[in-house]
Amino acid sequence: MKESERLSVSSGAVWETKYGYTRAVRVGRHVHVSGTTATESDGTVVGHGDAYKQALHIFAIIAEALQKLGSSLTDVVRTRMYVVDILADGDRVGKAHGEVFQDIRPAATMVEVSGLIAPEFLVEIEVDAILP
Repeated sequence: MKESERLSVSSGAVWETKYGYTRAVRVGRHVHVSGTTATESDGTVVGHGDAYKQALHIFAIIAEALQKLGSSLTDVVRTRMYVVDILADGDRVGKAHGEVFQDIRPAATMVEVSGLIAPEFLVEIEVDAILP
């Protein structure tokens, strides 16, 4: 892949075409994964009321997007977690993050937000990766 070549992958989420973005973009060795919620491609929400289950599902979506672009979770250098209720769900999201990234240990941020695209979503996560 040329350093300036741009590749992208879609997860099929309805918002991608509606709002004009893609799940993940790779330019050279850098991969950026858009904010991801616990949504199946048909729009079904996964893990209603359970931020831990939502976070694990999100990481699975992210892992698949990375893989399609020649990357993996081991290449992740930065995560950003947006949580609707950090006091209620911060530890649950953090637990899922720890299970996925325990040995990788990327730079990470978790912040509380006033809301996400739909009220069923408790967490949204984005990541950046750099291939070796």
